[in-house]
Amino acid sequence: MVSVSRETAEQTEERLRRVIAQADLLVREGAWCFEESPLDRPPALTADTLAVVRDEESWSRLVPSAGEGGDAERFGVFSFHFPEGLDNSGFVGWLAGRLKASLGTGVFVVCGSNRDRGGIYDHWGCPVDLLDEAVAVVEALRAG
Repeated sequence: MVSVSRETAEQTEERLRRVIAQADLLVREGAWCFEESPLDRPPALTADTLAVVRDEESWSRLVPSAGEGGDAERFGVFSFHFPEGLDNSGFVGWLAGRLKASLGTGVFVVCGSNRDRGGIYDHWGCPVDLLDEAVAVVEALRAG
């Protein structure tokens, strides 16, 4: 269930620091990229497919990068699963702002739901060369 919080900026900061500390963090190995396919040809769902999204014209599938060749942008990926009942409203904007301020780059976020693991989870992507720095920012926030 989506939470609606009415709180001060300080209260939001305190709550989201508790959220990041309690979330399960997984740093994915290797580089990842988006493979695109036309709307009339949905991508195959394989064991290494992390996410699939679409717009009005094409499908986009997040998968391990085959290498440094080609023109596909390469990303490092980390994920959060949140405990059930934890109010994580505002988390994406809060953490994205901190990563932009610390790293000078934006991120992408793909969200999903797994009710058996508490509900909403997020996959975060950043330029692959900045993954270690992004994880360091996350770990510092988790430590308090």
